[in-house]
Amino acid sequence: MYIGKKLMLLGSGELGKEVIIEAQRLGLETIAVDRYDHAPAMQVAHRSYVIDMLDRQALREVVEREKPDLIVPEIEAIATAELVKLEEEGHRVIPTARAAQLTMDREGIRRLASETLGLPTADYRFADNYEQFAQAAREMGFPCVVKPLMSSSGKGQSVCRSEEDLDRCWTIAMEGGRVQQTRVIVEAFITFESEITLLTVRSASGTLFCPPIGHIQKDGDYIESWQPHEMTEHQLAEAKRIAGVITDALGGTGIFGVELFLAQDKVYFSEVSPRPHDTGLVTLASQNLSEFALHVRAILGYPIPEIYVTAPGASRPLKAENELGDYRIDGLEKALSVPQTQLRVFGKPVTKVGRRMAVALSTGSSVEEARERASQALKHLSIQGE
Repeated sequence: MYIGKKLMLLGSGELGKEVIIEAQRLGLETIAVDRYDHAPAMQVAHRSYVIDMLDRQALREVVEREKPDLIVPEIEAIATAELVKLEEEGHRVIPTARAAQLTMDREGIRRLASETLGLPTADYRFADNYEQFAQAAREMGFPCVVKPLMSSSGKGQSVCRSEEDLDRCWTIAMEGGRVQQTRVIVEAFITFESEITLLTVRSASGTLFCPPIGHIQKDGDYIESWQPHEMTEHQLAEAKRIAGVITDALGGTGIFGVELFLAQDKVYFSEVSPRPHDTGLVTLASQNLSEFALHVRAILGYPIPEIYVTAPGASRPLKAENELGDYRIDGLEKALSVPQTQLRVFGKPVTKVGRRMAVALSTGSSVEEARERASQALKHLSIQGE
């Protein structure tokens, strides 16, 4: 029997599914863990478990049962204090347990970036209750951005444009957080030209950067991404400097999604994820090695060649508008008739409002052509209840 290394994925969404596929291509035994059954990565893993990943004992029990060589977090909502203990006991956490813990909440990573490392960020305040939040928003000035300390895919994020928006934004933050806490971050609104993800790979080959990915967000969640994104030489150099500094501070190996704002000739740090990034789904079509292949190679210590765009690409996710227990996705044939277009249907067991259910991936002779093709493909797709 072939015996390979064992990888345990904590969080089993569509990004994790691609990680599992790439890991299996290199001979790894894979275990997918999440808080709900039939998650996307569970559909392709060798084994799977359903646990409350904020439950320290439940997390420890599944790790001790499987004894994985690699523990790979895919989401933020994990009992990271237990990951730290497990790492101290000899388990390998990707990229490190400290990185998972720091990036679990926006306070830890923002204080590291701004106060410890001196990276340029938007001005910010933290607030523990509604009264402090309202005062922070007034001090920051309107408009300002409000986020829960821990959330994923932009959940709980909003722009507070006036005094009249305070109640609405507070409610959004309270309902969108991954854990029940009332602490929020209030950020000054930066007038930016564009926002990018600079996928940064820490590996045996050193620190490497993917060509920049441009993206558009709505309510903090991405609705379109493309690669490459046009930048000046100065902007690209500064983006790489910022990404290098923050990922060096987090340490370990693997891919990091570093989010940045571009404002004229200035670059501001926004956030970092120590794992593949949703906007990086475009790399499944546009790069010689996808972000998922790069992540697996890096954590295994394998060499990574030059990373380059094989063709300008774009992605457009299909999002659910309703909650459905039984559903189907229509229009696949028409979407696939769009030139140079692929689809990924995630196979999530149920829909929720705003939940990503599939993605259209297109390439073209230019970014503009790729974006137009991905947009056309998305228009053909629809989610229907059974």
